[in-house]
Order: sequence, then structure tokens, then C-alpha cells
Amino acid sequence: MYVRKINYTELFDMLSEYNSRFNLTAITSFEEFMVKHVEDSRLGLEFISGRVLDIGSGAGFPALVIKNELPETDVTMTDSVRKKTDFLSAVIERFGLDGARAIHTRIEDFPECESFDTVTARAVARLNVLAEYALPFVRVGGAFVAYKSENIDVEIAEAEKAITLLGGKIERVAEKKLGDDITRKLVIIRKIGKTRGNYPRKGNKPRTDPIT
Repeated sequence: MYVRKINYTELFDMLSEYNSRFNLTAITSFEEFMVKHVEDSRLGLEFISGRVLDIGSGAGFPALVIKNELPETDVTMTDSVRKKTDFLSAVIERFGLDGARAIHTRIEDFPECESFDTVTARAVARLNVLAEYALPFVRVGGAFVAYKSENIDVEIAEAEKAITLLGGKIERVAEKKLGDDITRKLVIIRKIGKTRGNYPRKGNKPRTDPIT
């Protein structure tokens, strides 16, 4: 079956045009775009499969790269900023991406708990906050893949209670090189039990009163 793929040069041009009006990303050169958006997003592909939810999708990374490189995945992108989901919907339409959608919502209001094989988040929040945003939407047996920077030992320590409370367990912290001078860490959290209680909490509580 033929699957149409995103041309990254065309995607960059489209992002640049939108960016001139809506400030979707600070990256303005194609070389930086390829390294800091596309190649960075690719680092997590080996841990991603099935039905995917991306939280805080922004300009579409890693979600658009996941869909492009793993076309068999079904990808739902979410963001609380309308201009960002409008851009993502335009990309989906432009490239004819079947099995992809962009939804304007606060993740606390998203209804599909424990429905996804993989949940991803990149550059959204600290890990204890991300755990509350993400783990309620992962099915038991699935995984949350958090794209983080190199120095995350403190974040991991402060997130241990939240991860356990929400039914998760850190399975692996994968270190990946991005170019010659950037190191990324991918925190793979396996969902080993159902999320109990009313999570994620509404009213911005995960950020203002994080689980500690």
C-alpha cells in the first residue's frame, strides 16, 4: 500500500511561513530544523508503536516525525494553543496523513484515559508533572516516552512518587547523541498498573501543585 510521506523541506517551508505570523518555533534555519526537530524526534522511534498520543505537540515534534517514519502508527496530537493545532491540521491535510489528527485541548480535559499504546512528550514540563499528564492515558502494558535533556537525575528522583502512584515504573533511561555536542535522555516508563483516582487533575493542578 502506498503511503504518502512528509517531505521535510516542504514541512520546513510551511513551518517558516506559519512561524512568520504565529511564532511556533525559535528555530529558523533548515539545518537546525533537521537536527533539533527532526533528528531529535527520531531518537525515540525504537520505543514507540501502536496507537500514539503526543502531549503538547507544539509545531509537531515528535508527533509528525513519528507518523512519517512509522506510518503504521495512529497518532493523536494535542495542544492547548489553537494556532498550533491549526498548523498541525494544515500539515495533516497538506500531506494527506491518514491516521493522524490534531486536537485543541488541555490534556486535563482529554477523555481517552488508558487508551494508548504509547504516550510521548517533548520539552513540555518537568518529569513529575509530565507523569501526571501522560500516564493516565497509557494502557496497562504500554509506555510513556519522555524526551528530556542530559541532566535529569534530579527530575527522576522527584518524579518517583508520581510515577509509582500513577501505575508506572521506569524501565530504562536511554542516552542518545544528537550531533557532536548534544546528549539527550529518553525516559521510558512502563505502565504496570491501572491509574487510580481522578488523574490528571484539572485546573492546572499538575503544574501548580505537582505530586511530590
